[in-house]
Amino acid sequence: MHQTVVINIIVLLLSIIIIGVRAHQESGEWSCESDESEIRVVAEFNPGVVTIDGHADDWEDIEASEFPLLPALDPHSDHAYKHGQLTLKALHDGRDVFFLLQVDGNYVYSQGDNNKCPSVALMFQIGENATYHNMGGCKESPGSCTNKTCKGHEVDIMHFSIGSAIPGRLYGANHIDNRDGNGGDRFGHLVDVYSWTPHCRYLDGMGPSGNDSSAQNDWKGAWWHSSFNVQSGFVEDDSPYGSDGSEGTYYFEFSRPLRTADRLQQTVQLLTVTSLAATKFVFASNYIPRTDENEPRLDAQLTIGGLSKLSAAFWYPVDGTPWHGSGHYTINCDWVPLDIPASGRALTKSSPGGSTGSAFALLFSVVALCLSVFVMYRMVSPKAIAFTPMENL
Repeated sequence: MHQTVVINIIVLLLSIIIIGVRAHQESGEWSCESDESEIRVVAEFNPGVVTIDGHADDWEDIEASEFPLLPALDPHSDHAYKHGQLTLKALHDGRDVFFLLQVDGNYVYSQGDNNKCPSVALMFQIGENATYHNMGGCKESPGSCTNKTCKGHEVDIMHFSIGSAIPGRLYGANHIDNRDGNGGDRFGHLVDVYSWTPHCRYLDGMGPSGNDSSAQNDWKGAWWHSSFNVQSGFVEDDSPYGSDGSEGTYYFEFSRPLRTADRLQQTVQLLTVTSLAATKFVFASNYIPRTDENEPRLDAQLTIGGLSKLSAAFWYPVDGTPWHGSGHYTINCDWVPLDIPASGRALTKSSPGGSTGSAFALLFSVVALCLSVFVMYRMVSPKAIAFTPMENL
C-alpha cells in the first residue's frame, strides 16, 4: 500500500513537471501592458455567508471583479476566450478567505481525462522577486533550481482539474494526503503547489530532493455547471452529469486559511517580504503552530488590512481539443492586487427592507423578553391574601 502511494506521488510530480516544461514556450519577446491602479480584487469581511458546494447563490450580494480571459503567452484581445469574461469574487471571515470563479462555457466533461475538462488555478506571490510571468521568474534550469538558488522567486498555486471530481463535492484538503505530508489530492486533483518557474514546480511538502517537509493541502473547493437539472446528490455513476454542449456557466468555489504553517525544512534565511506580500498577523481564531522562522514559506500568507498579489487561470478544451499546459487563459498579464480589508461594504449590504425587518425583529424580541420576565415574576411572587374582619362576614 505504501509503495503504491509513493508511485502515485511520483507520477503526479512527473506530470506536473511535464506540464510545466510544455508551458510558457513563447514564440517571441514577452510584452505586457497592465495598469494595477485600474484593477483590483477586494475580499471584504463577510462571515457566515458562503458554503463551499459549487453553488453561487450565496455570493449574489458580493462585489464582483470581471476580467477578459486572454491567452497567457499572447495576451491580446484578438485571441480572447470566445465565451466571455471571468467573474472573480472574494471575501473573508477573519480566519479563511473564499473565492468564486465564474466562467461562461458550453458543458464539456470527460471522466478521468483532466485535459478534456475545464480547469482553473489561482496563483499568489510569496517571494518579493516572484514575477507573474514564468511563475516566479527564476532563471535557473530544472536541474539547478532549489530554495537557495531561486530564493525570493516563490509563488503559491492552487490548481483544480475536474476530470475525477464529482460536481458539488468537496475536494482538496483530506486526512490521507495531509498525513503523508504533501499538498496532493488523490481524489479530485485540487492540489496545493509552489513554484519558482514552470520547470520547477512541486506539491507542497515535496521538492528537488523529495519529501522535505510535513506540509499539507490547505485548500478546499467544489465545482458546478448551471445546466445541471438537479441541485445535489451526484455520484460517480451519474457521469458525465450533464448533456454535452449545453449552454451555461461553470462555477468554481474555493477556501483556504488566511495563514498557514507550511514551510520547507532546509535552514535558509527567510526572504524579506514587502508590504504587498505576507506579513505577520495575529488573530485569535486563526492560531498557527510554532515553526522555525528561518524556513521559507510554501504558501502565501494573506494579511487582513493588507495587500497581496494574485492571478487566475482557466483551461478549456476548445472545440473538443484537449488543452495543454501553455494553452490557458489568464485574467491579466501581470499580478492583480488582492485587498483584504478588516471590514467593508459587503458587511452592510442587505436586501431592500432588510434594515426595517431587522429593527422590527429586534423590537419584537425585546417585547417578548419583557413579557416573559413579567409572567415569570407573577408566577413566582407570593400571593397576598386580603384580611377580612370577622364583623364583615
